Amino acid sequence: MLSEPRSGRLAAWGNALIAGLVSPDDAVLAIVGEDAVHRVEGLPGESAPVGLTLALGRLRALGVSGLRVALPAPGHPLGLSGPPEFNARALEAEEAVVCHGAAVGLVPEVYEAGPAGDVHVEVVWHCLPVREAVPADVPSLGEAERELAEALREATEVLTRLDVAGSGPVAEAAIDAYRARASGSRVREVLAPGYPPRAARVLELAQRVGMLVSLAGSGGHGGAVSASEMSGRAAALRPVERTARRAQVAAYNSVVEERGVG
Repeated sequence: MLSEPRSGRLAAWGNALIAGLVSPDDAVLAIVGEDAVHRVEGLPGESAPVGLTLALGRLRALGVSGLRVALPAPGHPLGLSGPPEFNARALEAEEAVVCHGAAVGLVPEVYEAGPAGDVHVEVVWHCLPVREAVPADVPSLGEAERELAEALREATEVLTRLDVAGSGPVAEAAIDAYRARASGSRVREVLAPGYPPRAARVLELAQRVGMLVSLAGSGGHGGAVSASEMSGRAAALRPVERTARRAQVAAYNSVVEERGVG
């Protein structure tokens, strides 16, 4: 939850490209980010992996009118609609992009190459058949925003009660970073052109909540010194993490829903 999922970048900038708001070069540059290269494998009509620019053009030619994000977790197929084979691959990757207008989806597989200190990341998106149906458990932006406001309060209270600040310098530094980010006056650019301001606000808040939740699993045990207390901390924060993932998906998918293509 701390970093933007690759499926989010692909969906957001892919949607901006489909809407004619950015050029193919700008979209690909934003999607690839700090990775070395992205390729798409299994694209209909292509016998070998192709570059992202060609793949996005081919998806549009196939009739794709929008891209949605899925961020599934065990027991929670968030954003998925089947079939089981696609769901399993997406669950393994913990993310996927589902196309609207053509019954295909994309699941990333990440490779690292190169010596320590000079590692290059390459991503292969596997294009697979999907079932065209309503995605699972995706809230509206309004629902997500209301749920997040409560989740942020709950996460802060739980971490304070469990003495996460006592976990050592790693956790303390993370908390300081969170506070600086939460109180910053400059709003980060978290989405591509064409998204409503509310979506950017919800995504930013979801990432803040995700940052807090991540503190529970890093930097030591804090006040939860026993196995049972550690388990209790994880159980207490699990619904909060689920809410943050649902909100991220709602934000990334909002422009598709707003266009009325779903």
